[in-house]
Amino acid sequence: MRKMNIGLSEEQRQGVIDLLNRDLSDAYLLLIKTKKYHWDVIGPQFRTLHQLWEEQYEALTQNIDSMAERIRALGGYPVGTAEGFLQLASIKEHAGDIPNATEMVSRLVEDHETIIRNLRDHVDQASESFHDEGTADFLTGLMEQHEEMAWMLRSFLEGMDLQPDSEPAKTQAKTPAKA
Repeated sequence: MRKMNIGLSEEQRQGVIDLLNRDLSDAYLLLIKTKKYHWDVIGPQFRTLHQLWEEQYEALTQNIDSMAERIRALGGYPVGTAEGFLQLASIKEHAGDIPNATEMVSRLVEDHETIIRNLRDHVDQASESFHDEGTADFLTGLMEQHEEMAWMLRSFLEGMDLQPDSEPAKTQAKTPAKA
C-alpha cells in the first residue's frame, strides 16, 4: 500500500484510530442494548419506547458505519468482532436480565452519559495529543448526537420514581402556607 501523507504521523493516525475503535466498540454495545430493549419492552410505555428506540438504533447504526469508515480513511481497520467490542468498550452488558421499562431507560441514559464523557476526552486527545482536528470535529458531532439521545431518555424519566418495578411517582400540589 502506498504510504499515506495527510499531515499526520503514523503515531498520530494510530492514536486516533485507537480512540475511534474504542468509541466504535461502545456504540456497538449500545446498539445491541437499545435493540434488545426495543424488542423486550412491555407495559403502558411500550409504543413510545419501542418507536424511540427504533429511531435511536437507526442513528447508532449510521454512526457506527461512519466511525468504521473514518478508521479506514485514516488507514486503520475497525474492530469487527463481539470479542473485540467487549474488550475495548467501557460500557457493560447486562446479560441474562430483562428489567422493567423504567430501568431500561435508566441504563441507556447511563450508557449514553458514559459515552459522552469518553467522547469529550477523545475530542481533546484527538486535537491536543494527535493534532487531528478532523477526527476531533467528527467526534464532537457524535457527542452532540449522544447528548440529544440521552436528553430524550432523561425526559422520559423526569418525574418518575426510579426504583425498579415501581409505579411512577405522583406529584402532589402544594398548598400555600397560611400567614
